[in-house]
Amino acid sequence: MTPLLVDSHTHLDFPDFDGEHDAILERARAAGVTRMVSICTRLDREPIVRALAEKYPEVYYAAGIHPMRAGEEPLVALEDLTALAAHAKFVGIGETGLDYHYTPESAPIQQESLRVHIEAARQTGLPLIIHARDADEDMARILTEEHRAGAYTCVMHCFSSGPELAAAALDLGFYLSASGIAAFPKSTALREIFASAPVDRILVETDAPYLAPPPYRGKRNEPAYTAHTARKMAEVWGLSFEDFARQTTENFDRLFTKARPA
Repeated sequence: MTPLLVDSHTHLDFPDFDGEHDAILERARAAGVTRMVSICTRLDREPIVRALAEKYPEVYYAAGIHPMRAGEEPLVALEDLTALAAHAKFVGIGETGLDYHYTPESAPIQQESLRVHIEAARQTGLPLIIHARDADEDMARILTEEHRAGAYTCVMHCFSSGPELAAAALDLGFYLSASGIAAFPKSTALREIFASAPVDRILVETDAPYLAPPPYRGKRNEPAYTAHTARKMAEVWGLSFEDFARQTTENFDRLFTKARPA
C-alpha cells in the first residue's frame, strides 16, 4: 500500500497548472499525496484559490500577502484576514514573512505586514505560514517578540535558512517544512539543520510549481513529487519511507487542525 503524504504548501492557482488540475490531482493520488494546502499569495486571487478548494476534496487553502508583494499593495487589514477563517477549508494564515533577497527596499512594510498576519493567526487559532529569505536575524527577533506577546502556531515554509533561525523557531514550538531544496545533492548542510530538529516538528511540501526535487529538478514541480522529497528526508532520521510519511502526516494534522480527516 502506498504511504499517505500531505503536500503542506503548493500553488495550484498559478498559471503553470491552468487546465491541468484534474490530471495533477490524479497523479498526486497515485503517489499517495491525499491532501494538500494551496497557498494564495495575494488576496485579490483568494476567490480563485477558494474555488479550487471547493471543487477538490483533497485541496485546502490558506491566504495572505507574500512579503515580496507587501511593498506593492496597501497594508493588509487584520479583519480581511480573520474573515477568511470562516470558510471550512481555509486552514492557515499566509504565506507572509520577510524577503530581503529580492525586495530589501520594502523591509519596513514587510515587517509591519508580518505582524498583522501574526495577529490574525493569534485571533483565528490557525497556523502562520512563514517565508524567510536572507532575513534570519529580523525574522527570529519578530517571531520571538510576538510570541512573547501572545502565543500562536507556525510553520517555516520551504525552510532553507541558517541553524540560528531553525533553533529559534523550534524553541517557540514551531515546525520546519522541507521542500525539494532539502533533497538537492549539494544541500548537505541544510539536511544537517533538519537532522537537529525533532522529527515530530517536520512537514514536507513542494512549493509547486517551483523547486522540484530530483529526479525532476529544473522542471515544473507538482504535488505528486512530495514523495521524492519525503524519501530523501526519511534518510535524515534513519526512518523508512513509510514511517516518515506516517510521522509527517501526523505532524501536519497536529498543526493544521482544520484539515484533519473527518
